[in-house]
Amino acid sequence: MKKLIVILGPTASGKSEMAVKLALRLSSGQAKKKFGINGAEIISADSRQVYRGMDIGTAKPTQKEMAGIPHYLINIISPKKIFTVTQYRKLALKAINKILKKGKIPILCGGTGFYIQAVIDGLIIPEIEPDWKLREKLEKKSAEELFNKLKELDPKRAETIDKKNKRRLIRALEIVIKTKEPVPLADKKPFPYPVLMLGINLEKENLEDTIKKRIEKMIRKGLEKEVKNLVEKYGWVPALQTIGYQEWEQYFNDKIDKKEVKDLIILHTKQFARRQMTWFKRDRRINWIKNYREAPKKSLRDLTGQAEKLVKEFLNE
Repeated sequence: MKKLIVILGPTASGKSEMAVKLALRLSSGQAKKKFGINGAEIISADSRQVYRGMDIGTAKPTQKEMAGIPHYLINIISPKKIFTVTQYRKLALKAINKILKKGKIPILCGGTGFYIQAVIDGLIIPEIEPDWKLREKLEKKSAEELFNKLKELDPKRAETIDKKNKRRLIRALEIVIKTKEPVPLADKKPFPYPVLMLGINLEKENLEDTIKKRIEKMIRKGLEKEVKNLVEKYGWVPALQTIGYQEWEQYFNDKIDKKEVKDLIILHTKQFARRQMTWFKRDRRINWIKNYREAPKKSLRDLTGQAEKLVKEFLNE
């Protein structure tokens, strides 16, 4: 059986936990007998979890949380290196084919819409060589100036990009300026097998509360130490110019206190979650699963149940 399941949604919505629960269900003897599959494995679609050492701030699933289910495209590259959507697509397709050859169902799980779309729709992202002179020129501009320039040149990309992430903004502008075309340029051959897309759509209040609790937990687990160690090892490389990491730079320079760091991370994460939903809501292929204002733990059980029903129908087709 050659099919792909995608689980997506905003940050802190419970995607990883749902993916593991579904993978465990699909790895049961009953599922093997009913659907003729050998289980399921998970491929991360998170643009930050690819980096080694960035564990707490990216909410990487622990070995315990993985529950024995193999996960791909986590901890595959050093933070000092640039990782592109083109590289991701190649590695994701390789992982998907590897899982299919085992007779298993691949589950693509994450919140990076650009990565997911690159796999499903086969987007061609031009592999433009770095233009260091252009980058140096753009680096002198503020994130706000870069965002406004991108909005002018490629309004669709501006709708979904992290407007505070200078690395992403500079790369997007580099592609647009060099190719004189919006990103992406065109469609390639789409994914060749049936795809079921499941999206988690939590109530705003529920999601924001979950985000706040997650970030407080990250700080308790030692996020400050993780960021400090990474900066000492690599400096403020582009990979660290992202939510959960970039906010600490002002703290280390004695410009803000720890409470302000936490508040900034919470604010930026909420804003990012809204941008993620803006991206996802445009895709009518997504089957949205709602939580009906239930408490997070109870709602996750309910969400998983709804997802299982859709998965069973999909696998029976």
